[in-house]
Amino acid sequence: MKISILLPYKENFSPDYPGAVSIYVKDITIASKFKNKIFIYGSTNYKKKLLNNYINLPFNKELFQSTSKIYVDNFLREERKKNSDIIEVHNRPSYINTIFNNVKSKLILYFHNDPLEMNGSKKISDRLNLLSKVERIVFNSEWSKKRFLTGMNKIYFKSKKLLVIYQSTNKVSINLKKKDKLITFVGKLNRAKGYDIFGEAIVKILDKYPDWKSNVFGDEPREKLFYKHKNLKLMGFKQHEIVLNNFKKSSITVVCSRWQEPFGRTSLEASSRGCAVVISDRGGLPETVTNAIILKKLNHKALYKALTTLIENDKKRLKLQKSSLANFYLTNKFVCKQIDSYRSLLIQSRIKSVKTKKKFKILHITNFNERHNGRLFYNTGRRINNGFVRLNHSVLTLSDRDIVSYYRSIKDFDGSKTLNKKLLEVISNYLPDLIVLGHADLIKKETLKFIRETYPHIKIAQWFLDRMDNDWKSNKKRFLDKIDFVDCSFCTTSPDILKFPKNNKIFYIPNPADQSFENLEVYNNKNPKSDVFFAMSHGVHRGILKKGKVDKREQFLDKLIKITPNIKYDFYGYKNKQPVWADNFKNALLNSKMGINLSQGPSIKYYSSDRITQLIGNGLMTFIDKRTKLNKFFNNNEVVFYKSIKDLSKKILLYNENDKLRIKIAKNGKNKYLKYFNSKNVANFIIQKTFNLKYKNKFLWE
Repeated sequence: MKISILLPYKENFSPDYPGAVSIYVKDITIASKFKNKIFIYGSTNYKKKLLNNYINLPFNKELFQSTSKIYVDNFLREERKKNSDIIEVHNRPSYINTIFNNVKSKLILYFHNDPLEMNGSKKISDRLNLLSKVERIVFNSEWSKKRFLTGMNKIYFKSKKLLVIYQSTNKVSINLKKKDKLITFVGKLNRAKGYDIFGEAIVKILDKYPDWKSNVFGDEPREKLFYKHKNLKLMGFKQHEIVLNNFKKSSITVVCSRWQEPFGRTSLEASSRGCAVVISDRGGLPETVTNAIILKKLNHKALYKALTTLIENDKKRLKLQKSSLANFYLTNKFVCKQIDSYRSLLIQSRIKSVKTKKKFKILHITNFNERHNGRLFYNTGRRINNGFVRLNHSVLTLSDRDIVSYYRSIKDFDGSKTLNKKLLEVISNYLPDLIVLGHADLIKKETLKFIRETYPHIKIAQWFLDRMDNDWKSNKKRFLDKIDFVDCSFCTTSPDILKFPKNNKIFYIPNPADQSFENLEVYNNKNPKSDVFFAMSHGVHRGILKKGKVDKREQFLDKLIKITPNIKYDFYGYKNKQPVWADNFKNALLNSKMGINLSQGPSIKYYSSDRITQLIGNGLMTFIDKRTKLNKFFNNNEVVFYKSIKDLSKKILLYNENDKLRIKIAKNGKNKYLKYFNSKNVANFIIQKTFNLKYKNKFLWE
């Protein structure tokens, strides 16, 4: 475990003139459980260092070369020797791209200032880029985080990559009764910090209350704001410990900034030393203290009034001091626990490779047809889901079509907004290793992009059952819509005939059978009422035939009946005979000797509707067009293949009279299908390929 911290260029990590970032890094390093594994990098001319694990980067300015580039290149030169697990970059988003392109470490970015005023995060595209490259972005206030999210899609508001971790200090025991009548101001002596407001108010206060004094720490060579009084001491810049000791003695501290302070260390430290704090309502200042007087109007009159109240009302001042001290919680120890927590998570995720993980958390998103009251219970989504469960993985289901059906409204016409919002909520709570999508068309690409950026450890796979050739090109478009955001894709047609874009991981899967669904042994029925079974529909969700619609398969069936007039056919979804579903479908199978697996359109390599599963899997001898090339997986003792309708008619007549052979083929077919094409194998194949895991035995269909 090694952590490298990169300070901004010229950030002085020295006790002589430390910046706020240096003080923060020093404090959290000392408090960290990883302190012996942390290396801090910076560039300063001061010889003294705040900590011994600081490494000063050599720096030689070259003509016409970017200072930042030289600085980062020097850091990378040192970092290659360390090969740290985590690199934390403070307050310089512009460094991220270069570091990301040169190391494999996990990157963290800390914002100590307004993100919209910094190179590398001003534009929305800059901030999206940062989200895609770093593991966490740490803000010093909610205000800073909101600034970062300005103008961005609300989907990013829930990103787990965005953390608010406040700055901190140590907490000391203070005897409030021994406080001096002292008012303190710390910061740059300029208008942005409100020093002019403080100056005008403090001179009047010291005139009115001659037993009170004021200490001012700071300087500002660019602005000349001078305020004089015999009880006003301009201390100039002092070491940090001197300022902290001053807060111990001080009764009141003022932080009246005009500019939007991202956080405000002065009010934090003053509060930790039991000061009554007066602040302006700017930026993240209200987040720095639990108890303070917040100026409603930012001018010297309002400040004068607030100071007068605290000076004249001893009880109010003491109550505010006690509350500040009692409620102070932003200690170095508290804050460092938050930091070390995300560090530990990142290290664990790096050490524990998915290739060593045996059991996964899977979020399976498909249409589980809850709203159809069991009519479509025996569907492929449930079969695959059963496979995941049988492999002993933790599986959470999300029925996308049911959700959009239940939540359609005027504001959310197709229910997709609710679906995508719900998905992100589920992920934030469940934190899956794998997301599996099955025909989940209303999951937006933006949502998947967000998941990719926010949860880079999560793998995403999709499966697709429908045809994607010729007249079904719209299905191919649906399938390819999310291809750039998934790790692996699976379809029930051989990918090599569908002309997919190169470099995409697309694999064939058979329609899976499940032992709990395909539980019939039709071949054991000695007195079937019909000879040949076939069922089709005008859409599974419609459930009934559509008036005026013609299925081209009807012509095939008409001809088949004509050339085999003595065969008893039991066809559904044909000649105004309504389709059958669920257990009614299975009961119809029981009353037939044989079944035809006939899909829409011309036969193509490996494709079949999921009808094939219920036919073969339930022990019905099944006829399949040889052009599907499924004879690569099944022989003639397991499935009967036909070359043409004439060939089919001959074989129907043959097996209709030969029960012994028919039963043998049906039984062999069922056993073969449930042994090799079962839901457990198909689910396992999806996992193995998605995580790119090595396995000894190939799957039958590979």
